[in-house]
Amino acid sequence: MFKRVYCALAYAVMGLPMLLPSTSFAKDIVVHAAHLIDGVSERARDNVSVLIHDDRIVAVQDGFVNPVGAEILEFANGTVLPGLVDVHIHVTAAGIPDPTKVSNEELAYRSVVAVRRTLLAGFTAIRDVASLDVTLVVALKHAIQRGDIPGPRMWVSGQGLSPTGGHMDPSNGLPPVWRRDDDWRAGVVDSPEEAVRAVRWMRQQGADLIKIAPSGGVASVGDDPTLQLMSDEEIKAVVTTAHSLGMKVAAHAHGKAAIDSAVRLGVDSIEHGTFADAASYALMKAHGTYLVGTLTVAHDILNIARNSPDKLPPGVAQKTIEVTPTMDHNVTAAYKAGVKLAVGGDIFGLEPWGSETREFEYMVEAGVAPMDAILAGTRGGADLIGDSADIGSIQAGRFADIIVVPGDPLKDIKVLQHVEFVMKGGEIFKRDGKPTAIEN
Repeated sequence: MFKRVYCALAYAVMGLPMLLPSTSFAKDIVVHAAHLIDGVSERARDNVSVLIHDDRIVAVQDGFVNPVGAEILEFANGTVLPGLVDVHIHVTAAGIPDPTKVSNEELAYRSVVAVRRTLLAGFTAIRDVASLDVTLVVALKHAIQRGDIPGPRMWVSGQGLSPTGGHMDPSNGLPPVWRRDDDWRAGVVDSPEEAVRAVRWMRQQGADLIKIAPSGGVASVGDDPTLQLMSDEEIKAVVTTAHSLGMKVAAHAHGKAAIDSAVRLGVDSIEHGTFADAASYALMKAHGTYLVGTLTVAHDILNIARNSPDKLPPGVAQKTIEVTPTMDHNVTAAYKAGVKLAVGGDIFGLEPWGSETREFEYMVEAGVAPMDAILAGTRGGADLIGDSADIGSIQAGRFADIIVVPGDPLKDIKVLQHVEFVMKGGEIFKRDGKPTAIEN
């Protein structure tokens, strides 16, 4: 009771309605889906019952069944899908960060809004790939797990690893007086030995995966996205250490050299992959490496660079105009080459939280078939995360993570931007297009 009162007060201070599971949540629920995309089959199914007990799906049956005592949820219109999975997001960020102006305390409050809106947009699982502070994002993950705040299931990396002056060095562009040498720069590595230490430290702090930046980036100051900035030895040290700890490795890589090296050395996903070519795609297929194309951020930051370049740090607008138009083509070419895709919009506060579902629209515009885009954002994301046994599909044994959208996303992918119903672990967080609220 005390926790609910405390959370209600916190939300009132931030001007948000108290968002907790609907009080209509029953021990047994049956979802009647007139139209179902289950994340398992490549074909939609009609007139299906999804039987739920507590937080898990216990059966998926053809036809509509009505077990005695179960709450029946009828969805005669629209499409029922698994909860969506975003594998590239930064929920503790606030736009392009200036560490001298944004405190961890402010980011913590903003992150509560970010995860809430992300959940309401239909993402019941996310992979947060780099924050300014591992302790902040781990605490956020734990708060959601305890039920203190609403949000998706989270897999987090903490600080991304890159060399001094690399894409994720937080001191880039800062005058010397602001540069620090403490946990704030725990992700800066300049040797294989430092890479091993950093991976182990992130794991100790509670990280689930490791993010590296073997190439320069676009939204960072002073580095070149086409160049490989981490040595092969440093990349290998990260991958070997992370895999020995049961952690996957996501590699931010724009340039071909960094992409190819990272794939050969065993990373699990390439984030962005802008200047990959046919040889790169062949490598990715051979190694089973995923591509996360991040088209949403490409469109967002390109719009800013063209229309409001003064809002970006020095040099970023020019890099954006040179690099991001290539990203759509990269997804098209990778898809045609048979590379495995997962969905990640790289949202970090440039646009309103909850707009991540635009990634599906951009993927389809790039030539990905609607069903393949949906599968990338459900079972593909679950496989990349490493938890297909729990998330990413509607089948027996999985968490009851279910969303409903109006219409048919196979005919109009944009309907994914209008999620009307969200269930996570059998608990209803959105119904009839509105957040559920606990009664006083």
